[in-house]
Amino acid sequence: MANPIVQTGPALGQMSPRTRRAAPVLVLEQAGEKVVAGGAANVVNNIATLGGKVHAVGLVGSDKSADGLRAILAKNGADVRGLIADDSRPTISKTRIIAGGRATVSQQIVRIDRESKAPMAPAVEAELRAYIKSILPTVEGVVISDYGSGTVTEGLQSLLIDYCQAKGIPSIVDSRYAVRRFHGIGYVKQNDAEIAAAMGRNLDTTEDIVRAAEELRQELAAKGVLVTRGELGMVLVEHGAVHEIPVSDKSEVFDVSGAGDTCVAAVILALAAGVASATAARLSNIASGIAVRKLGTSTVSVRELAEAIEKSREEYTSK
Repeated sequence: MANPIVQTGPALGQMSPRTRRAAPVLVLEQAGEKVVAGGAANVVNNIATLGGKVHAVGLVGSDKSADGLRAILAKNGADVRGLIADDSRPTISKTRIIAGGRATVSQQIVRIDRESKAPMAPAVEAELRAYIKSILPTVEGVVISDYGSGTVTEGLQSLLIDYCQAKGIPSIVDSRYAVRRFHGIGYVKQNDAEIAAAMGRNLDTTEDIVRAAEELRQELAAKGVLVTRGELGMVLVEHGAVHEIPVSDKSEVFDVSGAGDTCVAAVILALAAGVASATAARLSNIASGIAVRKLGTSTVSVRELAEAIEKSREEYTSK
């Protein structure tokens, strides 16, 4: 976006009090600004761009970031009435300062995070619960994106999981720090580092990952555990079945940011449409392959996915 410039001057001992300049600092000239939906909102955005009708449910502040987030999601057709505002906290935001020019490689210089660590107020949780109850009879799939911000309380978690179990609705959780609390969820999505941390041990081989995924599946009484492994593809572990899914496209990877969100979005859409779980995982693998070839947190469209599926089919039949 911009070329970093280090501001320098004569040695301080050579300056008079009147001419002394500020200490050398990194100076960036702003060339542009881009606002994107991240975290759980990126899952919502990907479901919308992949053609799903999606309700965004979560906690935001009463600020410009919340207004921008609602506008981004609504533009793609997401229902944003479930984004409940809490005046006492900011909308979670992560501002990345990226430097680079046309002839240089872009590089992140610093990231500035805004997030309240305070527990969610009971009145706000009650408002979220009421909204969730009002829309559950209309949904055909549920995603719980748990980034550790405190929005997914035990009460809201139980409400969602119990309803999905009772109605036979597919569900999936993507939890960064506490996946082992989601007992009864339908499917679990983890990357290799997350599941290693959750199980408390190194997972160096495919066999290690399969074993850990099966342990986690049994512990949570889940139908399946999907582990994403970067350039090594994915592994879906179900009762009595292991599906190893190689990377769909080995062309250049630009940015893995948000690829897991694209994966989850594709999986839940496929499951809600009645697609077999292994096929849903393969579809999500193709969708994620599109996302990583885009810079920054991004979405995948129906057209892009259809074209990638066709390309994959042609490559398979030509072998």
